[in-house]
Amino acid sequence: MIISSNKQFDKMFQKASPQIQRAFKERVKMLEMDFHNPLLNKHKLKGEMQDYCSINVTGDWRVIFKELKNGEIIFFILLGTHSELYK
Repeated sequence: MIISSNKQFDKMFQKASPQIQRAFKERVKMLEMDFHNPLLNKHKLKGEMQDYCSINVTGDWRVIFKELKNGEIIFFILLGTHSELYK
């Protein structure tokens, strides 16, 4: 699995607290080991973001990504709280 991100995601990640950064890194490890782990709550988004997926980082924090080549490539787009991402 190839994991990448855009500049906007990188900035959001740098602004996140150390706790959120650690939680995100743990979720990425989970994603690499088991793409369908139920703790990730991986799901496709709807509406304008129908081409993207989301996973839980913590109770309120989410990461939005694009899945390419049947999950071989994960491209992280956004990181934030539920209310920040789904306005």
